[in-house]
Amino acid sequence: MANSNYINEILDVIIIGAGSAGLSALREVRKRTEHFVIINDGSWGTTCARVGCMPSKVLIEAANAFHRRTTFDAFGIQGADQLMLDMTRTMQRVRELRDDFVNSTLKATEVLGPRAISGRVRLLGPNQVLINDKKLRAKNIIIATGSRPIVPAEWHVLGNRLLTTDTLFEQERLPARLAVIGMGPIGVEMAQALARLGINVTAFGSNKLIGGLSDPQVNQVALDLFSQEFPLYLGERAELILDPEENHVRIRAGVADIAVDGVLAALGRRPNIDDLGLETLGVPLNDKGLPPFDPTTMQIADLPVFLAGDANNYLPLLHEAADEGHIAGLNAIREEMTCFKRRTPLGIVFSDPGIAVIGSHFRSLNINDITIGEVYFDHQGRARAAQRNKGMLRIYAKLGSGQLLGAEICAPAGEHMAHLLALAIDQSLTVWDLLRMPFYHPVLEEGLRTALRNLAAKLPAVSESDLASCGAFNAAALD
Repeated sequence: MANSNYINEILDVIIIGAGSAGLSALREVRKRTEHFVIINDGSWGTTCARVGCMPSKVLIEAANAFHRRTTFDAFGIQGADQLMLDMTRTMQRVRELRDDFVNSTLKATEVLGPRAISGRVRLLGPNQVLINDKKLRAKNIIIATGSRPIVPAEWHVLGNRLLTTDTLFEQERLPARLAVIGMGPIGVEMAQALARLGINVTAFGSNKLIGGLSDPQVNQVALDLFSQEFPLYLGERAELILDPEENHVRIRAGVADIAVDGVLAALGRRPNIDDLGLETLGVPLNDKGLPPFDPTTMQIADLPVFLAGDANNYLPLLHEAADEGHIAGLNAIREEMTCFKRRTPLGIVFSDPGIAVIGSHFRSLNINDITIGEVYFDHQGRARAAQRNKGMLRIYAKLGSGQLLGAEICAPAGEHMAHLLALAIDQSLTVWDLLRMPFYHPVLEEGLRTALRNLAAKLPAVSESDLASCGAFNAAALD
């Protein structure tokens, strides 16, 4: 066994999992000690690079590039109907770029030699693990085992007709008729992208809200827009029936009863904690098998064990996983525990228009304590020029003080406006603080300013000598 040198010593840290959280923890641990190992079960390389954020965005970019042809006529560009898509080449490019992204993550562990161990881990307690039939001991353990797609057991009867994001990007060709089940962020992104690539997509979701939205007005706008690209059936659980005689899968949900050639399960992800031995830690586990942990320290109870990234099911996003790995790595190696202030919540769906939720969700706010500003992009000047004039944005601020609390978006350039709002909320800015900032003309962000002005009009006015009071021209060409 390559790591035999570590069997009889007490390590400073054992990191379980080499995904985004594990690599982030590794970065901090390596700065402070040589007495560590990192253990990974299965393929090395992060979920993001291998089957998540990056390959999905490569596919989305291809889909949006091909879909752009539908606006050519408005620009006076002829011949769009002659454009063809080579799906085999499209999927090949997804894998080529994916492999390059994966290789970039592997460099962090390739240099570790015997301190990088492949194998399945089981906890034997808060200071000991079993790996490849050998026991390793450590002062601290970081659990960063990641997650995997949720697939109901009964769906496995579909065989190779069942896809998840773990298998989708390996396909050279895709089914002509595809059901996407689950309309969370992953489902929305993939349903739209695959539809834009020419797949006959039908989408299903048991929730009537999509893409992580909770504001009913923004959600309705999103539903109206996406249903123009593919049928949406929401509010009912989907029943899947394999029909071998007809060589298809039948999907039933409410009034829907359709036949498809394949199914993409997009029901979210579950933590990889099966048979990990969490029960040996001596702390109560919740109904999902997870122990209590502090999101400001990542510590499980008062144990020398830390739970980071998708494995804790707290905020399963890459930037949050990186933060959690950083927190866990530092606290696992320091004598004094540090409580970290977490970042302003930010969730983005790379659809078109882009969906984003920033700061406090609408559902978490008391409607009697807030003021709301909104804008529709139908007549926004820059959006019209680009044939992207669709969607809306709603911003929430404290009643009276105007302090920005959150926003929900389904709008062009949503991902960029989301970052501006996250920055403003993180800095505890008010509506007027943001209106004092420069907005160039003509940009899509002027739509954000319209929403801010709409919000400010419902709050106590500021002095006319304050540029935050500068009003709109009420002309699409100028606002």
